[in-house]
Amino acid sequence: MPFKLGTRTIQLDTPFTHNDIQYPANWIRLATEEDKSAIGLIWEADPVRADDRFYWNGDINHPKALEDKEEFDENGNPLYVKVLGIVDGKKAMVDSAERLVTKGLKSVFIANIKHNAGSILTQTDWMVIRKAERNVNIPSDVATYRASIVAKSEELETAITAVTSVEQLIAIDLSFPRL
Repeated sequence: MPFKLGTRTIQLDTPFTHNDIQYPANWIRLATEEDKSAIGLIWEADPVRADDRFYWNGDINHPKALEDKEEFDENGNPLYVKVLGIVDGKKAMVDSAERLVTKGLKSVFIANIKHNAGSILTQTDWMVIRKAERNVNIPSDVATYRASIVAKSEELETAITAVTSVEQLIAIDLSFPRL
C-alpha cells in the first residue's frame, strides 16, 4: 500500500493538498520522516499474501481443500472426465466412465512427494540395474541413501495423510536427505 493521510491514500510522486497546503509530487521523496510525521503521513505496508499453494488468491481466509472432492452438476448428477469421441460422425468431447474428482492438497502433495522421491532415486537406479544384471555391488553409502529416501517418502506420505488442517500441512518439512 502507499502512504496514508487520515483516510486518504497518497501515491508516491503525486501532488496532494492537506490543510489547504499544496504539496508537490516530489514532496514525499524529499521530506524527512519528521516532516511526514508532522502532517500525519504514514506508510501502510502491503498485507502479506498467503502462500498460493495453500490458499485461494493468497487469502488466508480461503484455504484450499485438503481432501479430494467428487464433482456434481447443479442437479446433483455426477460429472465425468471428458475425452475426445465421435458424435454423429464428428469429433466431440464426450463423457468417459471416469468420475470427475478435484484433487485436494493431500493428494497433490503426496503425488509431489512420490515424484520427488522417484527423481532422487533415478540418479542411482543404474547401480541397482548393474547389481541385477552383473552382480556388481551397490556402494553401502548409496544403498543407505536410497533406503533413507524411501523411508522419508513413506514418512512424509503418512504425515500428509494425517493432517486435519492446512496449517498442519504447511508445518511439514518436505525436504529429503542429501547424499
